[in-house]
Amino acid sequence: MYGLRPWFTCNMKEIAISEFKAKSLGILEEVRRTRKPIRVTRFGEPVAEVTPPTPSVRPQNWLGSMAGTAEITGDIVGPLGTEADWEAGRE
Repeated sequence: MYGLRPWFTCNMKEIAISEFKAKSLGILEEVRRTRKPIRVTRFGEPVAEVTPPTPSVRPQNWLGSMAGTAEITGDIVGPLGTEADWEAGRE
């Protein structure tokens, strides 16, 4: 299998490692924008492949995104203690 590459990587753009070093920020932006991977080579041999990140799943709206994640235990309306527990209630 030496020299044979899988069918899905045959059309991948290849650049030399020296070019990648000089233009890395622009190349990374190109991969992000076009969503097409780029192979980095050294002396014609593949060293690395720069691939776009997988899309993250984010909620459409942050309002209500925590709905259903909290649990209410006990009485949330009543007082925390008796009136004697508070300094203002003492005489």
